[in-house]
Amino acid sequence: MSEPHPDSTPTTRLPRIDADTPPPDGRPRAGARPGEPVSAPAEVTGPTESIAAQPGAGTTGETPGRTATGPTLMDQMGGISGIVASTVPVAVFVVVNVITSLRPALYAAIAAGVVVLIWRLVRRDPIQPAISGLIGVGICALVANQTGEARGFYLPGLLYSGFLALVALVSVIVRWPLAGVIWHGINGHGQEWRSDRRLLKAYTWATGIWALVFGLRVVVQGLLYDANAENALGIARLAMGYPLFGVAILATILIVRRAERAGTPTAT
Repeated sequence: MSEPHPDSTPTTRLPRIDADTPPPDGRPRAGARPGEPVSAPAEVTGPTESIAAQPGAGTTGETPGRTATGPTLMDQMGGISGIVASTVPVAVFVVVNVITSLRPALYAAIAAGVVVLIWRLVRRDPIQPAISGLIGVGICALVANQTGEARGFYLPGLLYSGFLALVALVSVIVRWPLAGVIWHGINGHGQEWRSDRRLLKAYTWATGIWALVFGLRVVVQGLLYDANAENALGIARLAMGYPLFGVAILATILIVRRAERAGTPTAT
């Protein structure tokens, strides 16, 4: 029996794959030509991303189908500092008018509004609150200048308080309490809270408190306005500003938290 010739040893050939044949791993094979042998996959040297890591795929903490929320109402208002900055010109007018007279108080209030705007520009803070405060003090200064009386400066704010009191009462009547709408708007939440009877009742009481606050401002400051007591009106404007608003905010928080605790089931 003769030995096989060396040249007759069988050789193993690589399979030939057509371009239309899907690869075994399911990935598209770029540049494949008919009859081209399959080569070992090249080593991946660059960064890769899996489909699961894509935004909205459910692995990054985001809920599929939901888009990222935009800035909240509080963000648009510039936060607490923005709210304070928008009222600085009014406070300056009140103080300067009590110390001096109408004309210096108007100049000081407008100057304070400009300074606040520049300060927020330098700090790269949102300038919308400063612009709103400057526009507001400009309207008040215009009214005071036209009437020639310092009490005219407080007239727009007095009318605005009356408007807010009316809106708060109407919101309670139509069962869309303003405190709940604003609170959830600031925090970027929806309005699903209205389906919770406890929260609806709590926000109704809170809105009633705010209506009372604005109503007191109208009554007290309105009486001082009619009496032409400019200095007393300015002091009342300051006293019934942040201090009274702080009490209303605290009452709102306590009422809502109590309702939330009552609606939370206790562990057994």
